Amino acid sequence: MKREKNSSVSEFLLLGLPIRPEQQGMFFALFLGVYLTTVLGNLLILLLIRLDTRLHSPMYFFLSHLALTDVSFSSVTVPKMLINMQTRDQSIPYAGCVTQMYFFLFFTDLDDFLLTSMAYDRYVAICHPLHYTTVMGQGLCTLLVTASWILSCANALCHTLLLTRLMKRENQSSMSEFLLLGLPIRPEQQGVFFALFLGVYLTTVLGNLLILLLIRLDARLHTPMYFFLSHLALTDISFSSVTVPKMLINMQTQGQSIPYAGCVTQMYFFLFFTGLDDFLLTSMAYDRYMAICHPLHYTTVMGQGLCTLLVTVSWILSCANALYHTLLLTQLSFCADLSIPHFFCDLDALLKLSCSDTSLNELAIFTAGVAVIVLPLVCILISYGRIGATILKVPSTKGICKALSTCGSHLSVVSLYYGTIIGLYFFPSSSTSRDKSTIASVMYTVVTPLLNPFIYSLRNRDMKEALERLLHRAKVLSQ
Repeated sequence: MKREKNSSVSEFLLLGLPIRPEQQGMFFALFLGVYLTTVLGNLLILLLIRLDTRLHSPMYFFLSHLALTDVSFSSVTVPKMLINMQTRDQSIPYAGCVTQMYFFLFFTDLDDFLLTSMAYDRYVAICHPLHYTTVMGQGLCTLLVTASWILSCANALCHTLLLTRLMKRENQSSMSEFLLLGLPIRPEQQGVFFALFLGVYLTTVLGNLLILLLIRLDARLHTPMYFFLSHLALTDISFSSVTVPKMLINMQTQGQSIPYAGCVTQMYFFLFFTGLDDFLLTSMAYDRYMAICHPLHYTTVMGQGLCTLLVTVSWILSCANALYHTLLLTQLSFCADLSIPHFFCDLDALLKLSCSDTSLNELAIFTAGVAVIVLPLVCILISYGRIGATILKVPSTKGICKALSTCGSHLSVVSLYYGTIIGLYFFPSSSTSRDKSTIASVMYTVVTPLLNPFIYSLRNRDMKEALERLLHRAKVLSQ
């Protein structure tokens, strides 16, 4: 949203350490010795852990990643410093400087997260020794390391994108707002559709608030499944509130404009809550997998710590993904036509309005789409594949019905949510049927959050019983 010209900056000067010229040789030998010792020492740790099966434990799993991180961390800065000492050259190219900064931030954060994971490992080993092997399984260790890498990458990438934006000479574009063309409905039908979407939105908000209230007040619902469900309900309220109120205002006022800042903000939160929905549904699928396939270990594995970790990672990853796309979008300039053929600021629609090269944005969409949509869906399918295999081994019909009842609601929500997204993005309609795509978007932005409370209340026995207890309590108090 800025018209940008590349800066004339092509390189920087690294002034180096404050040492006298006659001391350069001595310090060069010192730092070269330190660097080689660092690399060889950590490579030795990696080799020992790899070759000795007695070191194949969570503690040494984290230590191997820490050793690799330390080798990389030193290699980001020390070799360049040694080269500058030896050649007396202080210059570093612009691209080289940005790259060095990115990897410095990345490995700094990765060190922090790995040390935190190692501290948690020691806490479980000493404070809960009987549960150590169950809690600190391969799955949790891999999850902690993967989350550490992803979070470190996201943080470094955000700082790098912000820096590259500052290192450009920017002129403010005259563009200050977009036009949302809205839904393809006739003017005389605006009143009917306004009442319909207002009713849907209020039902969505009140229904999901009821779920939050029931889970909060009923102690029997204080379980991992309903912990995730409470976050999903909060996400659905927020998800609907990102798009529907603005659509209703435009319907009522007949206005189509949305400020530049408002459009970017709406897109950010739309991406944020979409990603959060995906990750929460994946966490719920894992919870159901543990409950059915490993019932004896369920209470130990799905403790408060892991549930909180899964939700926290979901929020952070969703935030990083949305911020990544938003920062990339702010690098683009736009053409004269600022009409968005949608009822909200959709990223794909905004990219089609840009006059800039959007290849990087499209690559980011593909990469993030795999990480935020495809991988969670694969994890969900694997979980339910394992659940299905376990259910088929149950000899009694009663056991099968009980197993299905614990995950039927979640499976319904997953099918509805991912079904509409796959139908819209993986099997899109032709370019001439733009209206069909807009209407299809209504399914997962408006209808899915609406149906979640009905699915979890009508298909879920625990929620119905909790609602009956709440109504009975209210009736008693009113007498």
